[in-house]
Amino acid sequence: QVQLVESGGGLVQVGGSLRLSCAASGITFSTYGMGWFRQAPGKEREFVAGIRWSGTSTYHADSVKGRFTISRDNAKKMVYLQMNSLKLEDTAVYYCAANPRGYTSPQDYGYWGQGTQVTVSS
Repeated sequence: QVQLVESGGGLVQVGGSLRLSCAASGITFSTYGMGWFRQAPGKEREFVAGIRWSGTSTYHADSVKGRFTISRDNAKKMVYLQMNSLKLEDTAVYYCAANPRGYTSPQDYGYWGQGTQVTVSS
């Protein structure tokens, strides 16, 4: 059974930082691309960041480039999203996802976590 469990969300002020973590089980983690998505109320889900199975290549959406960084630890079966310089518009539920085919195509992510809430306040 595939499980992706996110943690690290919470309430933070504008300009602050948070690090999201995702623990994976039930998949051969080191062969999967991993990604982070987010969805704000009334908005479509957005592909925020992705990382190659090896960790050697990453993708970051323009909306977060330079502020967010995705990383992974294959030995621990973990993926992270470091979020700095947070803005009000970063408020959303953040989801961890796994992709058996790569890491850049949002439609190929087939396994999802339950999500963690990130709220940025002024």
